[in-house]
This record gives sequence, structure tokens and C-alpha cells, in this order.
Amino acid sequence: MSDLPNVVLVHGAWADGSSWSAVIESLQAKGYDVVAPQFPETSTEDDVARLRQALGRLDGPTVVAGHSYGGQIMTALGPDAPNVIGLVYVAAFGIDEGESLGALLGGGPPSPALANIAVDDQGFGWLPEDDFVGHFAADLDPADARVLYAVQQPISMSTFEYTMGVPAWKSLPSWFVVAADDEAIPPDAERQFAERMGATTIEVTAGHLAMVTHPEVVVDQIEQAAKASVGAAA
Repeated sequence: MSDLPNVVLVHGAWADGSSWSAVIESLQAKGYDVVAPQFPETSTEDDVARLRQALGRLDGPTVVAGHSYGGQIMTALGPDAPNVIGLVYVAAFGIDEGESLGALLGGGPPSPALANIAVDDQGFGWLPEDDFVGHFAADLDPADARVLYAVQQPISMSTFEYTMGVPAWKSLPSWFVVAADDEAIPPDAERQFAERMGATTIEVTAGHLAMVTHPEVVVDQIEQAAKASVGAAA
């Protein structure tokens, strides 16, 4: 049995668990038990329930890493996150109590990747191909970006109105990968999130899908979180 903590990877909007593929492969090669659930994105409450379901199937300490909207999911665990020893935000939302994504994003002009969200009759938002390929996945090969566009998972627009309770990062140590060229979440917002949570932060020259283009950086942050948190708990 490995002495390493578990790692749970939380995907964001317009993506699925396979967006972590390179990170998963690297962590598994290092001996980590890794889980990357599929989140329904029907509501933040549903997504948090799915995360708790995944955590409940694991024994021992666990590091949770979230990308983009996945940061909201893990933040919404609040102070009740059994066995979670650290949080790693990857180009992610790390909002505070009383805040919502809608209010945050509505405070300025929309980012290029999110400027033209198409909302369907069921209240789910989709990204148009040009915005997905040109901005959401800006630094990927266009052929690879179009594959990700084809398998995008829409997100309920209700998630943008979800008001955060006490955030999990108030009681758990946090790490942050800031994507300096992000065209979905403003990099300055990521820096603000990281600073106010007191996160151990690294900045990478990458677009929004930093875990796809720079998996080694993400893996390093996850390993730092694993070592620091396990050491602190010993």
C-alpha cells in the first residue's frame, strides 16, 4: 500500500475528466492513486455531491486539485472536507464567502473565451467553436483544440449564481498555478485569488488549459501539496 496521499482531480466547465490525462499518467507513474470523476455540471450543489461521493470511496489523506470552475466545486466543500489535506487551484476560481461567479465576471468586460456563451433551452451554456479553439484552448494545436471542442460538456448557468459559503481554503492549505496568458479567467483575478487565500503560488506562461499544455508544472504543485500536507499531519 502506498504511503502517498490520494489525488482527486476536478475538471471545469466545457471539459471532462480526460482533460487531466497527462497529469493522471504522470502521477500514476509516481505511485499516486488518482481519481478524476465526471461532474454533471447541472448545479454546483450536484457537483459538490459528486466530489463528496468520490472522496467517500477513498481511504486516507487526499489532495484535491481543481481547474477553472472545478475550483468552485472544491471550494464549496467548505470546512467539512474529511481526509482532504490540501487544495491545488489550476487556472481556477477561488472565490470567497458571499461571492458568486456571475457577480465576479460581471464586474468587467467578458473575457474573450466567455464573451459569446450560447445558452440552450435547458439553461446550459456552450462555447462556440471559434471562441473555444481561439481563446479557451488558445495555446493548443488547433486540431487538438477542435477535439476538445467536440467533447465539451455544457454547464448550467445556475452555477454562475451560486453564492459561496465558507470556502474550503479558509481551513486547508492551498497551492495555485496562475496561467499568465489565460483568456477565460483573467490572470489578475487568479493572482488575487491566490494572494488572499495565502496559497503557495507559481505562475506559468500558459493559456487556460494549463494542465494540458504544462502538466509537469501542475504535477509538481500537486506533489508539493502532497509532501507538505502529509508532513504537517505527521
